[in-house]
Amino acid sequence: MPPYTIVYFPTRGRCEALRMLLADQDQSWKEEVVTKESWLQGPLKASCLYGQLPKFQDGDLTLYQSNAILRHLGRSFGLYGTDEREASLVDMVNDGLEDLRRRCGHLIHHKREEDKAQYVQELPAHLKPFETLLSQNQEGQAFIVGDQISFADYNLLDLLLNHQVLVPGCLDPFPLLSAYVARLSARPKLKAFLASPEHVNRPIFGSRKI
Repeated sequence: MPPYTIVYFPTRGRCEALRMLLADQDQSWKEEVVTKESWLQGPLKASCLYGQLPKFQDGDLTLYQSNAILRHLGRSFGLYGTDEREASLVDMVNDGLEDLRRRCGHLIHHKREEDKAQYVQELPAHLKPFETLLSQNQEGQAFIVGDQISFADYNLLDLLLNHQVLVPGCLDPFPLLSAYVARLSARPKLKAFLASPEHVNRPIFGSRKI
């Protein structure tokens, strides 16, 4: 049996970065897919610590909160920087990504069409910090922090790939981010995962898109 189990809805959502990390680290995992109907019945929701998914099993350890899961896997596989300074920068990047993920998710699920247009208009300002961080690290030729991949890289890659679908051309003004996506997506195990039917056929945010 795989040591890891992801309990989540049939979407990429907040779990695709976890899946990318596990795939790239040559790990196997089990998926327990939760349908909307079964979730609305209530017992599973009531059993979840914060009343929400994902739920993640690492052996006898149960975790909730996607960023806590990413940090756990970061520590498990040495994907948390090479020292305390880099670990702090990785945390900073991941917090910035959480801001963008929340903004995008809230927009998709709750906002009006005119607000979506405003999101697209403001998106370059939200992407620029990550271009800046890349430029400050080995002139954009490495990872978002340091010279080793971190859990924040998988989270950033997931968000950038999603935005390339949701807002085509959004990375055109950002050559370092564009090259970063291409470089990370070409990592052999990540490339195989991104080409797999499980990833390709899994919707980004369920049935709703920008």
